[in-house]
Amino acid sequence: MALFAKRTHTCGQLRTADVGTVVTLNGWVDVRRDLGGVIFIDVRDRYGKTQVVFYPQHSVSAHAAAKQLRGEFVISVTGTVERRPDGTANPDLATGEIDLRAGELAILSEAEPPPFPVNDETEAGEELRLKYRFIDLRRPVLQRTLMFRHRMYQITHDYFDRRGFIEIETPVLMKSTPEGARDYLVPSRLHPGKFYALPQSPQTYKQILMVSGFDRYVQIVKCFRDEDLRADRQPEFTQIDVEMSFVTEEDVQEVAEGLMARFFHELKGIDIPLPLRRLTYRQAMEQYGSDKPDTRFGLTFTCVSDLVKESPFRVFADAVKQGGTVAGFVVPGAASFTRNQMDSLVDFTRGLGAGGLVYFKWTDTGLETAVEKFLGKERVEKIASAMGARQGDLVLLVADAWKKAYGILGTLRLEMAKRLNLIDENRNDLLWVTEFPMFEYSEEEKRFVAMHHPFTAPHPEDLGLLETDPGKARARAYDLVMNGNEIAGGSIRIHERTMQQRAFSLLGIGPDEAQVKFGFLLDAFRYGAPPHGGIAFGFDRMAMLLTGMKSIREVMAFPKTASAVSLMDDAPGSVDEKQLRELHIRIV
Repeated sequence: MALFAKRTHTCGQLRTADVGTVVTLNGWVDVRRDLGGVIFIDVRDRYGKTQVVFYPQHSVSAHAAAKQLRGEFVISVTGTVERRPDGTANPDLATGEIDLRAGELAILSEAEPPPFPVNDETEAGEELRLKYRFIDLRRPVLQRTLMFRHRMYQITHDYFDRRGFIEIETPVLMKSTPEGARDYLVPSRLHPGKFYALPQSPQTYKQILMVSGFDRYVQIVKCFRDEDLRADRQPEFTQIDVEMSFVTEEDVQEVAEGLMARFFHELKGIDIPLPLRRLTYRQAMEQYGSDKPDTRFGLTFTCVSDLVKESPFRVFADAVKQGGTVAGFVVPGAASFTRNQMDSLVDFTRGLGAGGLVYFKWTDTGLETAVEKFLGKERVEKIASAMGARQGDLVLLVADAWKKAYGILGTLRLEMAKRLNLIDENRNDLLWVTEFPMFEYSEEEKRFVAMHHPFTAPHPEDLGLLETDPGKARARAYDLVMNGNEIAGGSIRIHERTMQQRAFSLLGIGPDEAQVKFGFLLDAFRYGAPPHGGIAFGFDRMAMLLTGMKSIREVMAFPKTASAVSLMDDAPGSVDEKQLRELHIRIV
């Protein structure tokens, strides 16, 4: 093992003020260039790069050793800081005005050629990068991203500490209370046949903490959900978990907005205007077709049900009579779309489950639509006028059940924005979506399920609907949305035992099952529970959006693939028979 001198400076630290100083750098060889006698290398660490020059006349031994250097060798180099000759400074490098003239060189570790270059830009596929994640993490772009994430941690700790919150850790091994995604289960060796679950969220624990009198709790916590993955999901993820006693929705939202303001100010130099815009769930759906709308562009919707409910066009009239909706949006300047482009849009919409897509084009010769013979020219003109269409515009309309129609329009709206390049990637729009339905009906399970979770309090005005028409009852729930992504969600909680039992009953959870799954929470409510509410921020998703990455895998040190596999260490893996016997498990 080579002896080495400890570094005196990092590879991103030296400046012209250090000229004449003898220093030692430790790091990886980034680039090596042999210019016929004089050897240049860039030595790299997470702080930056410094160019080192090896002259044979200055140090024969260091120059000889430098001939052996290759990319990713780990070295220790000692030398004198010199100003670069006129005209040779590198303005793209923080250390670009100086060189280190090498006097001593120790090769601490040799390296095989890496499977892909350690550069910001790489053509390596994601699977290769994840397999060699230890190489991938050397890339400056990922190191910057993880340092950005580190700053988010520090801001979070400081922000909540200043606001009087207490950081409390909750258990990672807990009781399985499945409601939503599948739990990850952990078998107990000491209690054969019984299992712990990894927490999907510390929800019940933080409510217990409110009952215990800790009125302001926060935790940056790992959570686990066994669900199908996508670009913004991982089986294990991090959230900022917050709970407060004696609060209303506005109190929780004010705290959340303050954290976002600090993130934007300190990390991006942007001051976001507060308070943030608020839309109810119904407004979000009827304007944008999504409960997490991207408001960085227009294309908002107009309902025209009243204009077509008596029309002879049965597709529209029947949809309205059956309680559905006819709605759509105007695409400015898109009347020039070709027949092929329109056929593509119709096929896209049908692929979403729509029966079809009705469209008008307002060309130089007037409004053109294949359904004018059913609607009549006058009604077509009224529809176009009600939607604010002008000459040169394209009008798109869908008819279906309320939620389905707006959901289809929401996806179509995003597709049009992508095709027409309408999304300003440099813009950041944040807003609240409030007053979600408390329940939604699951056709698969043939019962109501909680839209958020079963501990969400109902809107006081809707208590009478819980038994008579639960699908119309609103919850005291709220989501924070950024650029079409939900980045935080929370609610005011149920804090009374009888109301919690009532909610469980509506979800098909009987008294005995409720006692088995949630008895500890119901018991806690017997002894004086304060009104309380909270919110949980998706830390990884926020980091992804704030850094401009397209996947949360880019802001996590060791992520899993879309099939929940860690390619680097081959997890999940097999275990031996002895371990299985100790856990009283047999694989069938």
